[in-house]
Amino acid sequence: MAEPLKNYYGPEVPARIADMIQNVDGAFPRQAFLVDALDGFEALELTPRARHIALALGRHLPQDYERAVETLVASLGPKLEAPELTGMDVFVYMPHVFYVAEFGVEHFEASMRAQYELTQRFTAEYSIRVFLKRYPQRTLDRLRVWAHDPNVHVRRLVSEGTRPRLPWAPRLRAFQNDPRPVLELLDLLRDDPELYVRRSVANNLNDIGKDNPAALIETCRRWAQDATAERRWLIRHALRSAVKRGEPAALEILGFGEATAASVRVIRVVPAVVPIGESVTLTVGLTNEGSSTERLLVDLRVHFVKANGRPSPKVFKLKELDLPPHASAELTKTISLAQHTTRTHYPGQHRVEVLVNGRAGAAQVFQVVAERRPQAGK
Repeated sequence: MAEPLKNYYGPEVPARIADMIQNVDGAFPRQAFLVDALDGFEALELTPRARHIALALGRHLPQDYERAVETLVASLGPKLEAPELTGMDVFVYMPHVFYVAEFGVEHFEASMRAQYELTQRFTAEYSIRVFLKRYPQRTLDRLRVWAHDPNVHVRRLVSEGTRPRLPWAPRLRAFQNDPRPVLELLDLLRDDPELYVRRSVANNLNDIGKDNPAALIETCRRWAQDATAERRWLIRHALRSAVKRGEPAALEILGFGEATAASVRVIRVVPAVVPIGESVTLTVGLTNEGSSTERLLVDLRVHFVKANGRPSPKVFKLKELDLPPHASAELTKTISLAQHTTRTHYPGQHRVEVLVNGRAGAAQVFQVVAERRPQAGK
């Protein structure tokens, strides 16, 4: 079992923050802040711990927000040198972001300056959303400027902070309803020199496609014209959920047609009866019965049984291949039935389908049974 993240975010975090602030403001009440920040701290998970520290900062920093946030910014350590976030050390700044979101909404310019600095050390993707909701046009105008910033983390904030469905953050309902303001920003970043930014752009587009599939397809089709290899990767990543849904337009953009001459020759499931905690191997045989090469995207859709007995489909990538005329190929995929926090397995009949260029073909079933228990004395 992985170590809980909160275990890497203990009492040393508020102590470190207190020391940083006291280095620039000798009047900061370090001990009183720590007593407050650590009250009830142990029972909280990672994100609530950071929010708890932020609220304590609000009670012990000066009540003049603009003065307080200047002190907070002055206490920050050096900017990130790497183009991506790594490790837990940067999470020391998570309370700072929550502080801006909680106390800074009435102070636009001071909060924008703070987020500009914070995102170069951690990320301000959570706090910027508060300002997108309160001051949509002013914030979008600022993000448009930041899209040209020399710092990679500032540019990434433009795309990551505007994701309509950013995980672990409230959704931006206005952009779910109308993604055009976000798409205008993404146009500025689609050929960013850093993969870190381009991946964020792709994730934002993927989010947009879940609510506005036509906007996703139109954007990707437009971007595909004279696309570089880097932009083609971005488009593929942006279309990944649409491809899993088998949307024909998404598959067509990626060069996968109907593959009418390709047929599924055989599908095997071994073992046919598998206990929870073990794995099952699926084998697919394909034949191109036509006279020209078929470009194929082959996936497996497994209908896992849920606690209520109903199926819950999940798509697994299998392979992309160019299959010559009258040629055959055999592909295999092993799927674990180990229990995870992200997917719990239940006994029952599981159906598996082969998807060729998004179209369901041959199907087979396998039976999942209760986990094997070790025999006494073994």
